Amino acid sequence: MPTSSLPPRDDFSWQLPAEAITVRIRWFGLCVGYLLVNVVGRQETQAELNAILTLGACYALVDTIWGLRGKVFLNRAPLFISLMEAVFIGLLCYFDHGLDSLFRFYYFLSLLVCAIRYTPRVTYATFALHALSFTILAAGQGFDAPEAVKSWLLMVTFMGWVTWASTALVTLLKAASNRLSQLNDELRRNQELLEERIEHRTRELRESQALLVQQEKQAAFGLLAAGIAHEVGNPLAAISSLVQLMNRRELDDYMHERLGMIDEQLRRIQRTLRELVDFSRPASKDVTHCDIHEIVQSALNVAKYYKRKKGKQVKTQFADNLPRVDVIRDQMVQVFLNLVLNALDATEEGGSIQIVSRRIGGGIELEVVDDGHGIPPEQQLMLFEPYFTTKPTGTGLGLFVCRNMMEAIGGRIRLAESTPAGTRFIVWVPVREPASDSIAIRAEPATLPATATTERTALPLAP
Repeated sequence: MPTSSLPPRDDFSWQLPAEAITVRIRWFGLCVGYLLVNVVGRQETQAELNAILTLGACYALVDTIWGLRGKVFLNRAPLFISLMEAVFIGLLCYFDHGLDSLFRFYYFLSLLVCAIRYTPRVTYATFALHALSFTILAAGQGFDAPEAVKSWLLMVTFMGWVTWASTALVTLLKAASNRLSQLNDELRRNQELLEERIEHRTRELRESQALLVQQEKQAAFGLLAAGIAHEVGNPLAAISSLVQLMNRRELDDYMHERLGMIDEQLRRIQRTLRELVDFSRPASKDVTHCDIHEIVQSALNVAKYYKRKKGKQVKTQFADNLPRVDVIRDQMVQVFLNLVLNALDATEEGGSIQIVSRRIGGGIELEVVDDGHGIPPEQQLMLFEPYFTTKPTGTGLGLFVCRNMMEAIGGRIRLAESTPAGTRFIVWVPVREPASDSIAIRAEPATLPATATTERTALPLAP
């Protein structure tokens, strides 16, 4: 009866099918053996044959239990199992009808299962053990009779043919299985690659859509600002002219003082309109040689009109003798304006914001630090993704656009840290000039009144 050890459960290609085949063939052979001994061919050696079959049933039961537990019984000793099979089948044939016993066909089943279960080398070794077992059986009955020699030779020849045929067939099936496995792996890799490309294209499409939305908002904001400046500027010019004409007349000192105050406030309104128009004009795409501190100050000049209920203190610590940078000025103003507005939104009453510049390697590093409520850790990785916002009315495009602007000039913008005690963003701008040897620090405090919510997100308010 063919037997073999059970394979590990995690080996897919052949061990699991071979395990199922082995268990079924073993129990089928035992059932047929009991039927042959006890029903079909009753004889004097019936007790011995039942004892041998019972011994095989015990081994089959142990092997089956181990298989159900996901383990392998004697998995490291395939030749020992083949030896037991050779002795088992030889004893059955010896106590039955010798060379003419029907149990001799168990040799074929054993070789077939061994070819499926193990390597060709183990299968040929099993054939040698089975041939030796059958030869010993034939020698025990004597080779004097020509029929005995003929039966022995025919049986060994058939065992050799079954070994060769089953080994060749299983080798072919294994090769086909390996090829199918390779094709499945390649198909899975191609599927993963396709999914990655689709995800990449989808992300590019979303980013392009976000940039288009930002540009449309900027264009609309520019038209609105220009219209307001035009409609308000004309009446202001007329009022300013009337004030100047009245101030030329002979009036008392009190009236001249009041008219001067009116004229000063008109000039302040005109200056605000001029800054609004300058900020809302079509953004230039030209790279210019700029002073990074002047860019930051321009952003602060616009941010001072972003009202809050309580005043916020903005401090600047600018390093002296920093080289000029080659950037798109309007875009850099938008980057710093966005960071300042976000910082204003994050700080509470009496909070402060600090902007620090320093020379780092081949560029200039600027920090925008606030003492606000910080950003939750689960949201920090998504800050620069398009359409991500924590504000009910936010668009989530500001930081995403800022990142694209910085990458376009070879710079970087990142969130350095964020805790409940505050947040620190770092902007790095490349320079082409060598760094100066000594850099001094000067402080320029300022106060910005502002009003808004305290949620942090990207605010696409700058062109």
